[in-house]
Amino acid sequence: MKIDKENYCIILAGGKGKRLWPCSRNEKPKQFIDFFGVGRTQLQQTFDRFIKILPKENVFICTNKEYAPIVREQLPALHEENLMIEPVNRGTAPSVAWATMRVCRRNPQANIIVTPSDQLVLNEEAFYQNLEESFYFVSRHDNLLVLGVQPSRPEPGYGYIQKGDFIQPERAKVAKICTVKSFVEKPERDFALMFMNSGEFLWNTGIILSNAQYLNLCFRQLFPEVLNRFDNSRTDITIEEEMAFVYEIYPSYPNLSIDQGVLEHGENVCVMNCDFGWADLGTWHALYEYLSRGEGDNVIVDSEVMIEDSHNNVIKLPKGRLGVINGLDGYIVAENENVLLICKKGDSSALVRKYVNEVQIKYGDEYV
Repeated sequence: MKIDKENYCIILAGGKGKRLWPCSRNEKPKQFIDFFGVGRTQLQQTFDRFIKILPKENVFICTNKEYAPIVREQLPALHEENLMIEPVNRGTAPSVAWATMRVCRRNPQANIIVTPSDQLVLNEEAFYQNLEESFYFVSRHDNLLVLGVQPSRPEPGYGYIQKGDFIQPERAKVAKICTVKSFVEKPERDFALMFMNSGEFLWNTGIILSNAQYLNLCFRQLFPEVLNRFDNSRTDITIEEEMAFVYEIYPSYPNLSIDQGVLEHGENVCVMNCDFGWADLGTWHALYEYLSRGEGDNVIVDSEVMIEDSHNNVIKLPKGRLGVINGLDGYIVAENENVLLICKKGDSSALVRKYVNEVQIKYGDEYV
């Protein structure tokens, strides 16, 4: 895929990453951690992936005031005016609306891809091929296009997309794009198994594409009281004027994700069936499913461990720690700073969130 100056990327990097606690903490969530010991954090790897196919001045990062210094430190090549710092936390929909507004003024003919900052892409060549097809489609049609992947297991921690009718190949360039019947967020395991076996559902990667004008229109319909106060036709507005306006209106936004606000209620939403080796590395269970397993089907994440008579565990310890483990089956063992977590792997996402909330109430913020 050649570099295309018409294409822009918005990377979402404001999440707390609670499901990977205690390694992901409030002061430094998972996207800012070199979780696998490869020398680059997940945010850096996402940035690296996109500047191969579009100019770095076309990459925007959405985050909050707390994490802005970390983003600047980890991405010195990022243009300062492309760092979108939310004054208050209001979910992904308001932050993407703001970034879209800025892209539209910079280039009204732009196409936009919105992506989380903490996903695994195993096959970059296939990923770039899917993006080329996706950008082709959205540049010619007023649609929101979500990238989906075929489920490989009944994962309750992911979102699911029910496919509708195929879009004609002459419109889509490829016969992989369907309309969307429904979105289902994090179903129970029994439902996830039913979705997988039906063949009608894809995992929702959270990666969304659209042409900038249509995406901006969707946000104006979603937030009319807020965005209609801003004259988007003005191309001479300064960054300072825009910031003053945004900081004034931002508290008026509802706390809303882009999935809830735009995708689930949009009229022209489509999904592409992709196969680029995707994983949302937001849960311990997802890490276990996607990383290489050693003896006893244990996953040891960049850690020094002596392990015996133990099976189906995922283990993550700090540098300088040695773990000696015997007789453990199906557990998460994770240590970071002042917290050690040992719990059944199972459907660990909800369990870890529960512990985070209880620890915060009982022991305070320093443990979360």
